[in-house]
Amino acid sequence: MGKRRKNNLQLTFNILPIDEKATRRAVEEYLETVRQYRQIGFVRREAAITQAYVYREHQSTNAIIKQTENIAIYNVDREEQLIKMDEALEIVMNKLSSTQREVIQRSYLDNEGEFDYISCGEMGMSESTFRRIKRESISILALCLGLEVIEDSESNRM
Repeated sequence: MGKRRKNNLQLTFNILPIDEKATRRAVEEYLETVRQYRQIGFVRREAAITQAYVYREHQSTNAIIKQTENIAIYNVDREEQLIKMDEALEIVMNKLSSTQREVIQRSYLDNEGEFDYISCGEMGMSESTFRRIKRESISILALCLGLEVIEDSESNRM
């Protein structure tokens, strides 16, 4: 038997305690957002009513609600944010090993919604190996995408 190749991105830093559940949740939300963007694209918001062309002060605060402006800003900013998220994920996915990439692709990015045990059988590996590779891949994604969540030391004391 040969040596097991490790990915060069598998770094272990125990300087700060990382909340693994919250980090996993953050990575899964990121992957779900990118998956939805890849499948359906960006859905633009539209104004529900036509804005009046007259200047109108609201109450004593003199605040003016600019619904159309807010929607336009959201549409431009959110679409650009989704494009950057997709590009960043693509760069990080290319850094993973082929097995790690396939595990993440099957588990989160494919639209089929397969169960993990089906993916294990198709990939020819045990379920524990699949889970271990998935856990390692998620930690690498969290580190590279800056999604790791640090444990709050004050909540641990109480």
